[in-house]
Amino acid sequence: MPKTAPQFALADVEILARQGLYRGFFRAEKVTLRHRLFRDSQWSQPLSREIVYHKEAVGVLLYDPARDEIALVEQFRIGAMAEASGPWCLEVVAGMVEAGEVPDEVARRELMEEAGIDQVELNYIGNYLASPGGCDEKLHLYCGVCDLANAGGIFGLAEENEDIKVHVLAADEVFATLFTGRWNNPAALITLQWLQYNRESLIKRCEG
Repeated sequence: MPKTAPQFALADVEILARQGLYRGFFRAEKVTLRHRLFRDSQWSQPLSREIVYHKEAVGVLLYDPARDEIALVEQFRIGAMAEASGPWCLEVVAGMVEAGEVPDEVARRELMEEAGIDQVELNYIGNYLASPGGCDEKLHLYCGVCDLANAGGIFGLAEENEDIKVHVLAADEVFATLFTGRWNNPAALITLQWLQYNRESLIKRCEG
Protein backbone atom coordinates (compact mmCIF):
# COMPACT_ATOMS: atom_id res chain seq x y z
CA MET A 1 0.00 0.00 0.00
CA PRO A 2 1.42 3.48 -0.88
CA LYS A 3 2.51 5.52 2.13
CA THR A 4 0.01 8.23 1.14
CA ALA A 5 -2.97 5.83 1.10
CA PRO A 6 -5.42 6.59 3.94
CA GLN A 7 -5.39 4.23 6.88
CA PHE A 8 -9.10 4.61 7.51
CA ALA A 9 -12.25 4.99 5.37
CA LEU A 10 -15.85 6.11 5.78
CA ALA A 11 -16.67 2.85 7.58
CA ASP A 12 -14.37 4.03 10.37
CA VAL A 13 -16.74 6.89 11.24
CA GLU A 14 -20.00 6.37 13.13
CA ILE A 15 -22.63 9.13 13.11
CA LEU A 16 -24.43 9.25 16.46
CA ALA A 17 -26.72 12.26 15.94
CA ARG A 18 -27.47 15.13 13.58
CA GLN A 19 -28.98 18.50 14.43
CA GLY A 20 -30.04 20.97 11.75
CA LEU A 21 -28.75 24.49 12.44
CA TYR A 22 -29.53 26.51 9.31
CA ARG A 23 -30.99 26.12 5.84
CA GLY A 24 -30.64 28.89 3.26
CA PHE A 25 -28.16 29.46 0.45
CA PHE A 26 -26.01 27.02 2.44
CA ARG A 27 -27.06 24.33 4.93
CA ALA A 28 -25.44 23.76 8.31
CA GLU A 29 -25.63 20.89 10.80
CA LYS A 30 -24.18 19.92 14.15
CA VAL A 31 -22.99 16.32 13.86
CA THR A 32 -22.12 14.10 16.83
CA LEU A 33 -19.84 11.22 15.88
CA ARG A 34 -16.97 8.99 16.81
CA HIS A 35 -14.11 7.71 14.66
CA ARG A 36 -11.19 5.29 14.77
CA LEU A 37 -7.95 6.51 16.36
CA PHE A 38 -4.48 6.28 14.85
CA ARG A 39 -2.90 5.20 18.12
CA ASP A 40 -4.78 1.91 18.53
CA SER A 41 -7.62 1.79 15.94
CA GLN A 42 -10.14 1.94 18.79
CA TRP A 43 -13.12 4.32 18.76
CA SER A 44 -12.73 7.90 19.92
CA GLN A 45 -14.97 9.43 22.53
CA PRO A 46 -18.12 11.02 21.02
CA LEU A 47 -17.40 14.49 19.67
CA SER A 48 -19.43 17.23 17.99
CA ARG A 49 -18.55 19.16 14.87
CA GLU A 50 -20.43 21.81 12.91
CA ILE A 51 -20.43 21.48 9.13
CA VAL A 52 -21.60 23.71 6.29
CA TYR A 53 -22.88 21.87 3.21
CA HIS A 54 -22.11 23.52 -0.11
CA LYS A 55 -22.70 22.44 -3.70
CA GLU A 56 -19.72 21.35 -5.76
CA ALA A 57 -18.23 24.20 -7.74
CA VAL A 58 -16.06 24.83 -10.79
CA GLY A 59 -13.28 27.36 -11.33
CA VAL A 60 -11.63 28.31 -14.65
CA LEU A 61 -8.45 30.31 -15.15
CA LEU A 62 -8.45 31.89 -18.63
CA TYR A 63 -5.16 31.97 -20.54
CA ASP A 64 -4.23 33.11 -24.04
CA PRO A 65 -0.88 31.51 -24.98
CA ALA A 66 -0.58 33.53 -28.20
CA ARG A 67 -0.68 36.82 -26.26
CA ASP A 68 0.68 35.36 -22.98
CA GLU A 69 -2.20 36.98 -21.12
CA ILE A 70 -4.40 35.89 -18.25
CA ALA A 71 -8.00 36.90 -17.57
CA LEU A 72 -9.41 37.00 -14.06
CA VAL A 73 -12.61 38.39 -12.62
CA GLU A 74 -13.08 40.87 -9.79
CA GLN A 75 -16.15 40.95 -7.57
CA PHE A 76 -17.35 41.77 -4.06
CA ARG A 77 -16.96 38.97 -1.50
CA ILE A 78 -18.48 39.30 1.98
CA GLY A 79 -15.94 36.85 3.43
CA ALA A 80 -13.14 39.30 2.59
CA MET A 81 -14.60 42.26 4.50
CA ALA A 82 -11.76 42.18 7.04
CA GLU A 83 -9.00 42.11 4.43
CA ALA A 84 -6.69 45.12 4.33
CA SER A 85 -7.04 45.26 0.55
CA GLY A 86 -10.84 45.34 0.82
CA PRO A 87 -13.65 42.92 -0.08
CA TRP A 88 -13.18 42.95 -3.86
CA CYS A 89 -11.28 39.81 -4.85
CA LEU A 90 -9.47 38.82 -8.04
CA GLU A 91 -10.59 35.30 -8.85
CA VAL A 92 -11.02 32.71 -11.55
CA VAL A 93 -14.40 32.41 -13.27
CA ALA A 94 -16.47 30.14 -11.03
CA GLY A 95 -19.92 28.71 -10.43
CA MET A 96 -21.80 25.94 -8.67
CA VAL A 97 -22.74 22.57 -10.12
CA GLU A 98 -26.52 22.22 -10.24
CA ALA A 99 -28.46 18.94 -10.25
CA GLY A 100 -27.88 16.96 -13.44
CA GLU A 101 -24.83 18.99 -14.51
CA VAL A 102 -21.23 17.89 -14.94
CA PRO A 103 -18.27 20.23 -14.23
CA ASP A 104 -17.40 20.78 -17.92
CA GLU A 105 -20.92 22.06 -18.61
CA VAL A 106 -20.78 24.40 -15.64
CA ALA A 107 -17.40 25.74 -16.74
CA ARG A 108 -18.71 26.68 -20.19
CA ARG A 109 -21.92 28.21 -18.81
CA GLU A 110 -20.07 30.35 -16.28
CA LEU A 111 -17.49 31.49 -18.84
CA MET A 112 -20.31 32.99 -20.90
CA GLU A 113 -22.12 34.52 -17.90
CA GLU A 114 -19.06 35.96 -16.14
CA ALA A 115 -16.60 36.70 -18.97
CA GLY A 116 -18.40 36.53 -22.32
CA ILE A 117 -16.12 33.69 -23.50
CA ASP A 118 -17.75 31.01 -25.67
CA GLN A 119 -14.77 29.46 -27.46
CA VAL A 120 -12.40 27.74 -25.04
CA GLU A 121 -10.29 24.63 -24.68
CA LEU A 122 -10.75 23.29 -21.16
CA ASN A 123 -7.75 21.64 -19.50
CA TYR A 124 -8.69 19.84 -16.29
CA ILE A 125 -6.28 20.56 -13.43
CA GLY A 126 -7.84 18.64 -10.53
CA ASN A 127 -10.12 19.17 -7.55
CA TYR A 128 -9.77 20.06 -3.89
CA LEU A 129 -11.83 20.55 -0.73
CA ALA A 130 -12.04 24.26 0.06
CA SER A 131 -12.09 24.03 3.88
CA PRO A 132 -12.62 20.41 5.05
CA GLY A 133 -12.38 21.33 8.71
CA GLY A 134 -15.94 22.64 8.56
CA CYS A 135 -17.28 22.58 4.99
CA ASP A 136 -17.77 19.88 2.34
CA GLU A 137 -17.36 22.21 -0.67
CA LYS A 138 -15.36 20.63 -3.52
CA LEU A 139 -13.97 22.71 -6.40
CA HIS A 140 -13.04 21.37 -9.83
CA LEU A 141 -10.34 23.50 -11.48
CA TYR A 142 -9.59 24.11 -15.15
CA CYS A 143 -7.31 26.21 -17.29
CA GLY A 144 -9.31 27.57 -20.21
CA VAL A 145 -7.13 28.26 -23.25
CA CYS A 146 -8.76 30.90 -25.43
CA ASP A 147 -8.36 34.11 -27.42
CA LEU A 148 -8.36 37.13 -25.07
CA ALA A 149 -7.83 39.77 -27.78
CA ASN A 150 -11.31 41.25 -27.23
CA ALA A 151 -11.87 40.14 -23.64
CA GLY A 152 -12.79 42.48 -20.80
CA GLY A 153 -15.83 44.36 -19.57
CA ILE A 154 -18.56 44.05 -16.95
CA PHE A 155 -20.57 40.83 -16.72
CA GLY A 156 -22.85 38.83 -14.42
CA LEU A 157 -26.55 38.06 -14.07
CA ALA A 158 -28.67 40.90 -12.71
CA GLU A 159 -31.14 38.43 -11.18
CA GLU A 160 -28.26 36.98 -9.11
CA ASN A 161 -26.98 40.45 -8.12
CA GLU A 162 -23.69 39.76 -9.91
CA ASP A 163 -21.37 42.67 -10.69
CA ILE A 164 -18.24 41.15 -12.25
CA LYS A 165 -15.35 42.96 -13.89
CA VAL A 166 -13.02 41.04 -16.22
CA HIS A 167 -9.34 41.98 -16.12
CA VAL A 168 -6.88 40.93 -18.84
CA LEU A 169 -3.33 40.99 -17.51
CA ALA A 170 0.14 40.13 -18.77
CA ALA A 171 1.22 36.77 -17.35
CA ASP A 172 4.55 38.18 -16.16
CA GLU A 173 2.73 40.89 -14.20
CA VAL A 174 0.50 38.34 -12.48
CA PHE A 175 3.31 35.94 -11.61
CA ALA A 176 5.46 38.78 -10.22
CA THR A 177 2.74 39.58 -7.65
CA LEU A 178 1.54 36.03 -6.96
CA PHE A 179 2.41 35.95 -3.25
CA THR A 180 1.77 39.58 -2.35
CA GLY A 181 -1.70 38.87 -0.93
CA ARG A 182 -3.65 40.21 -3.91
CA TRP A 183 -4.42 36.65 -5.01
CA ASN A 184 -5.98 35.71 -1.68
CA ASN A 185 -8.11 32.72 -2.60
CA PRO A 186 -6.99 29.11 -3.17
CA ALA A 187 -8.59 28.58 -6.59
CA ALA A 188 -6.63 31.49 -8.05
CA LEU A 189 -3.37 30.47 -6.40
CA ILE A 190 -3.64 26.81 -7.42
CA THR A 191 -4.56 27.51 -11.04
CA LEU A 192 -1.94 30.23 -11.42
CA GLN A 193 0.79 27.96 -10.06
CA TRP A 194 -0.38 25.22 -12.44
CA LEU A 195 -0.11 27.71 -15.29
CA GLN A 196 3.40 28.71 -14.19
CA TYR A 197 4.43 25.08 -14.53
CA ASN A 198 2.62 24.47 -17.84
CA ARG A 199 2.93 27.92 -19.45
CA GLU A 200 5.86 27.09 -21.73
CA SER A 201 4.27 23.93 -23.10
CA LEU A 202 0.99 25.76 -23.80
CA ILE A 203 2.87 28.49 -25.67
CA LYS A 204 4.84 25.93 -27.70
CA ARG A 205 1.67 24.04 -28.56
CA CYS A 206 0.08 27.30 -29.74
CA GLU A 207 3.09 28.13 -31.91
CA GLY A 208 3.24 24.64 -33.38
